[in-house]
Amino acid sequence: MTLIALGINHRTATVEVREQVAFDPAELEAALAELRGLPEVREAAVLSTCNRTELYCVTEAEANGEVAILQWLGRFHGLPVDDLATCAYHYLDNDAARHLMRVAVGLDSMVLGEPQILGQLKEAYQTSRLGNGIGKELECLFQHTFAVAKQVRTETGIGRNPVSVAYAAVSLASRIFDDFGRARALLIGAGETIELVARHLVEAGVSQLTVANRTRERGELLAAPLGGRAITLDAIPDALVEADIVISSTAAPLPILGKGMVERALKKRRHRPIFMVDIAVPRDIEPEVGQLADIFLYTVDDLQEVIAENRRHRQVAADQAESLIEHGVGAWLHDLRIRSGGELIHDYRSRGEAHREYSLEQALVRLERGEDSEAVVRRLAHQLTNRLMHGPTVALREAASAERHDLLEAAGVLLLEATPDKTR
Repeated sequence: MTLIALGINHRTATVEVREQVAFDPAELEAALAELRGLPEVREAAVLSTCNRTELYCVTEAEANGEVAILQWLGRFHGLPVDDLATCAYHYLDNDAARHLMRVAVGLDSMVLGEPQILGQLKEAYQTSRLGNGIGKELECLFQHTFAVAKQVRTETGIGRNPVSVAYAAVSLASRIFDDFGRARALLIGAGETIELVARHLVEAGVSQLTVANRTRERGELLAAPLGGRAITLDAIPDALVEADIVISSTAAPLPILGKGMVERALKKRRHRPIFMVDIAVPRDIEPEVGQLADIFLYTVDDLQEVIAENRRHRQVAADQAESLIEHGVGAWLHDLRIRSGGELIHDYRSRGEAHREYSLEQALVRLERGEDSEAVVRRLAHQLTNRLMHGPTVALREAASAERHDLLEAAGVLLLEATPDKTR
């Protein structure tokens, strides 16, 4: 058996190539059937996300499986194999298992330690299992992988220090407000970053959310699912009076919040402080606003410091995760060896039992014919001994003739030392 991991990811292929190689969920069943149908492939699983497409396959040990799998991937997506080969990678056996575990814990992700990939991997496992791609070898590998991922998440805290700009903004806000449940947030803009900020705030406990955007309709698309409300930009002065948290990220060429507007809002708030984060470049909030006594203003540069700190924490956790992964690979290998030994033991015992049944049937026939019972038993013992010893004896002679001292030494352990001497 050979374990192969073959694929492309954000490090090896452009987004245009990744789009062409990605599997549509609707075609996965057919793809698995084709991949599993290759003569070289015994088991197969497909992981396909926006940043990676990877195939995990079990092939015959003597087969040149990675070549066959790469050629199939090119054929399935209508891509020249030579072009695909320039951005594809493959790992075998231990390295393949190690790669899968690194993927599962987010060490191979664009954002170090991101947790979404584990859920995507579990979905890929279930899909491949339902498509009859998962056999006992991949089943064992995936179960070890999930166990390692759980251990890494529990023991290293690799996911406890998010490194996105959106989360960094919320992380800064948490240093100002002990209880997010009472805080009211005003978000300016309705792009992807503000959407992530809004989700993080709601997850942190903020229940009063207002989204200000140039078009109210776009703001409502963001705010409504989170239980918030939408306003237009000209309503910001009134909304500012009620806001404890203001986070802005627009593409406006000029500042949206000026010092005068904020001063007027503070007077109406009776100088209750406001926490502000300006994520935009160019800035949405005039720098002079930060000079006001009751304003805590942070810029995108301040967020980078938080992100850098979190990255340092994640790197420490990643180093710990690498150690846990090595233990995981070792445990998988241990199980693999035990299973391979179990198959050999099963085959050896089956052969011995076949010899026993054959000799027993012959002995019973002789007894039915009235032959002397002691002679029949002695013949049975002699015949069974010869049958059991013939194969090993021939193999030992051939090993001795070929000077295979390794086989002779192993045979001495297996046939003599491990076999009790009943004559003593």
